[in-house]
Amino acid sequence: MKISKTRLLLLPCLFAAAPAFAQSAQSSLGLERVAGEGDEIVVTANREARPVDTVGQAITVLDLTTIEQRQAVVVSDLLRQTPGVTVTRNGGIGTTTSVNIRGADSDQTVALIDGVKLNDPSSPGGGFNFGNLLIGNIARIEVLRGAQSVLWGSQAIGGVVNLITRQPTDDLSINVRGEGGSFGTGQGFANISGKAGPVSASIGGGFLTTDGISAYAPGREKDGYRSYGANGSVSVALADSVSVDVRGFYSNGRTEIDGFPAPSFSFGDTREYGDAEQWTGYTGLNAALFDGRFRNRVGYAHTSSNRTNTDPDGTPTETFRGKGRNDRIDYQGSFDVTDAVFATFGVEREVSRFTTSSFGGPTATGRARLLGVYGQLAVTPIENLTLTGGVRHDDHNVFGGATVFSGSGVWSPNAGSTVFRASYSEGFKAPTLFQLQSEYGNAALTPERSQGWDAGITQRGLNGAVEASATWFDRTSKDLIAFVSCFGVTTGVCVGKPNGTYDNIARAEAKGVEVALKLRPVEAFTVVAAYTWLDAENRSAGTANFGRKLARRPADSLTVNADYRWAFGLGVGATVTMIGDSFDNASNARRLDGYVLTDLRASFPVTERIDVYGRVENLFDERYQTIFQYGTPGRAAYGGVRLRY
Repeated sequence: MKISKTRLLLLPCLFAAAPAFAQSAQSSLGLERVAGEGDEIVVTANREARPVDTVGQAITVLDLTTIEQRQAVVVSDLLRQTPGVTVTRNGGIGTTTSVNIRGADSDQTVALIDGVKLNDPSSPGGGFNFGNLLIGNIARIEVLRGAQSVLWGSQAIGGVVNLITRQPTDDLSINVRGEGGSFGTGQGFANISGKAGPVSASIGGGFLTTDGISAYAPGREKDGYRSYGANGSVSVALADSVSVDVRGFYSNGRTEIDGFPAPSFSFGDTREYGDAEQWTGYTGLNAALFDGRFRNRVGYAHTSSNRTNTDPDGTPTETFRGKGRNDRIDYQGSFDVTDAVFATFGVEREVSRFTTSSFGGPTATGRARLLGVYGQLAVTPIENLTLTGGVRHDDHNVFGGATVFSGSGVWSPNAGSTVFRASYSEGFKAPTLFQLQSEYGNAALTPERSQGWDAGITQRGLNGAVEASATWFDRTSKDLIAFVSCFGVTTGVCVGKPNGTYDNIARAEAKGVEVALKLRPVEAFTVVAAYTWLDAENRSAGTANFGRKLARRPADSLTVNADYRWAFGLGVGATVTMIGDSFDNASNARRLDGYVLTDLRASFPVTERIDVYGRVENLFDERYQTIFQYGTPGRAAYGGVRLRY
């Protein structure tokens, strides 16, 4: 479907009386508004802070209280406790980690930090590796499930994970945490925030180091990891209705890995390691008109990544080098047309670049431009009913255009005790620079596409003591890009590609049920459970794997968190995670057994400002694998101290 440039320019005007447009980042005001909230207000679903009961899509919020209570070190360990999310990791902390939402590929998950995309243009699939993403100074996580391309553009087929760091505060606030434990692990993080006149700021940083475990499961050589990083957010009020935001995030990690050493070239212990550095920056100008009803923002966002893999025993020693860069410029306007109509409109321009080389071979480079115009309208015609609809068109300088639509509704017949939700959404993922412009590239590729819907109900009762929800989802993905071997083939897409190429040849379907339960029989005791049943299949007609289950997508996953706080301050809790069987490969010839993990934790306030805490992970020393032959940590214990001022 093609849309003329004239229509592209008119599209924002058509939606001027309709709500939330998406863009590459969010204003600090919106982030600050939700940073200290629970799950009643969300910022990811509408690109602006809005009540969760006006959102028709499925969303899970992990607030600061929950993050601190569960004591997780890496973001992926918290994500796997949410409905619809599965996680795989090829080794210990710091190794490559994939996050799949509702059975979609990890490359079809959009990762954000403070509203800025974290995808890596230098990776073949263009996705984000969650392995280097530590909890650090992250204060809130919102997981939006289902295709979200109207709001978030390319890659948002499975869903969106938005990580919000500690935001500026009115009063001086200092947070410090230090921890140590098994596998020679130590970490420390600090953050300071406050306000002085028109300037509000939050700045922090920290590090983590561990001797680790062997990435090769039967191996004896430990593969360590170290990481350090920083975060910052500054907002300057130039006038009552005009402000400037500046935000940044930096991470630098070194991960020891195992590989395929000579002479057998079979998987085993090696001295290989990978270095990864990422910068994320954003600056924006905000202006509000008409008594704050018409909010405007112009922003620039930049992300860059630099990755190298080194094998000290190899020739050459550098086995991989990749550099990726994204630059985005966008405008967003949000307009409260009436009390019942909220509109947002905007335009976004993104330029991506990459450079990669392997084993001293030829260097692949590429560049692409993506121009997007998008809009979404939320209307509340009667109390407790909100209807939302949106459309987005992106124009790519290589493959052409892509247009997607979405619609959702949320209704409560009894002022919030019972809530019905339903949504229809379309997603797309642009071919990556590597798939288009490397030596394996195919410039004729078209975007991957998806169509899906979900419907659910939430029931609250006993004055908030019980909250239960269930959601059914169904998604079909087509034109999926897969690598094609050209060995012995010189026709079709293999012309001039003796080593293989990419083509839009795959199709997949995913459906399932997400169930969540929260119990609070008394104020001090909370139980939170999340269960997912998933049926994800390869539907590529005419292929050997047609009808087989998608790799590493367990059919059943359940997590239960229980926490109790005694009257004298001691908090105790446990997490039990049960993951069902899955297959490690597309042919379903190799099975991964299911497993059960049990974690215990405790914390105690020594003073009003100092807490001590500790936990035992994998209490029963379960031996399991999320990827065949890759190791996972056994029983481990950790302890730490938190300081608040």
